[in-house]
Amino acid sequence: MPQIIFLPHAVFCPDGLVVEVEPGVSVLEVAHDNHIEIESACGGVCACTTCHCIIREGFDSLNEADELEEDLLDKAWGLEAQSRLSCQAIVGDEDLTVEIPKYSLNHAAEAPH
Repeated sequence: MPQIIFLPHAVFCPDGLVVEVEPGVSVLEVAHDNHIEIESACGGVCACTTCHCIIREGFDSLNEADELEEDLLDKAWGLEAQSRLSCQAIVGDEDLTVEIPKYSLNHAAEAPH
């Protein structure tokens, strides 16, 4: 089973976290299931950029981003070549290392899940 390594983030995951996951779930689902409250203003339906993350390792094992996700990512703060929307990044068979960016373009943060 693949692992996701969430790198430390001052607000959402101060100590970092390593979790084993089943392939086929989104990075956002894994985060929320493990009390890492990555923002998702649209509810995880690929309609915003608040769940933007950077895949530091394992990027090529994820499903391919579609055109809508790529268009939205163009608006994300701190966009990098390995940026994905965590609601759309589906875990494959390889381990992932995920960085949650320091900032988001969310104008009104939601309550924790």
